[in-house]
Amino acid sequence: MQAEPGRNSGGTFPEEQVVLRRFTASAEDAGRRLDLYLASRLPDLSRTRIQELIDQGRVHISERLARRAQRVMPGDIIDIEILPRPPLRAAPEEIPLDVLYEDEDVIVVNKPAGMVVHAGAGAARGTLVNALLHHFGRLSTLGGNLRPGIVHRLDRGTSGAMVVARNDVAHRLLAEQFRSRAVSKTYVALLHGRMSRDAGTIDRPISRDPQRRTRMTARLGHGRAAQTDWRVLLRLGNFSLMEAEPRTGRTHQIRAHFAAAGHPLVGDTLYGAPRQVRAGGVSLNPLGRVFLHAARLSFAHPRTGATIEVRAPLDPGLREYLKELAQAADVLPRRVDAALRRYL
Repeated sequence: MQAEPGRNSGGTFPEEQVVLRRFTASAEDAGRRLDLYLASRLPDLSRTRIQELIDQGRVHISERLARRAQRVMPGDIIDIEILPRPPLRAAPEEIPLDVLYEDEDVIVVNKPAGMVVHAGAGAARGTLVNALLHHFGRLSTLGGNLRPGIVHRLDRGTSGAMVVARNDVAHRLLAEQFRSRAVSKTYVALLHGRMSRDAGTIDRPISRDPQRRTRMTARLGHGRAAQTDWRVLLRLGNFSLMEAEPRTGRTHQIRAHFAAAGHPLVGDTLYGAPRQVRAGGVSLNPLGRVFLHAARLSFAHPRTGATIEVRAPLDPGLREYLKELAQAADVLPRRVDAALRRYL
């Protein structure tokens, strides 16, 4: 593959104008789907955005209109016309919020699974930021128009505690705590497989998967250093209920680490978890999300320096799922409650 000269072959594209890119497919690209091929060549664009451009007739192969599922052949000349999107802005929306802590500087909320933190490709409404703007009005400005108040994020499918800055001073001081790893975070996760040890540390670097841009990999010798401490709370048949404390804050760190260890999180099909969950010969109802919950968050208050520790009660849907699993695995429900007593 090579990018043709004179066609803006740099790694990024200006937002103010239409950008034309041209690629020539090589033998190693033979047979790849067009949308996957372009996603690997254009890291600034999501696969969804690339598919939109293909469907809009903005992509041609050897001067013929392309289809997203079309296969690339050696020597194909692929032209793509990239149109900038109008800039997204956060806007207040009347959305319920579970507020765990608030004062004049910070807010801690219990983010539900399925809610994105801020607007992005394909998600402009129903965001946590929009809900925060409705309930609290002014937030810190350091995140710009799209991410006011946002110091850190949780994945869309992850529920639990998130701290938000109400002013710029608090934002800077909280961000520094995250950078220096002074913030303590505990997650509750349910894993496939029965852990042989009671506790340990996964020390594997994290990098983006070159074959699938939406996921990360934890391969030795590749990527940025990442460590996750873990402890078994309860074993339920061939499943393990865990506490996980990431020392670092890499994207998808807990998910990628446990998947690399052969224990993907329940519901995490992106990282190899089966869609159908069986326990004790019984098929459980689909969870519909990744079993990962940010259960505890501890940080120094940006104004006073006092330690603020907040716990987010486990999502009711996760608690119900654990009860179903315990019954199928012949585990007494009170053992589940005892294991989770700090997070109920």
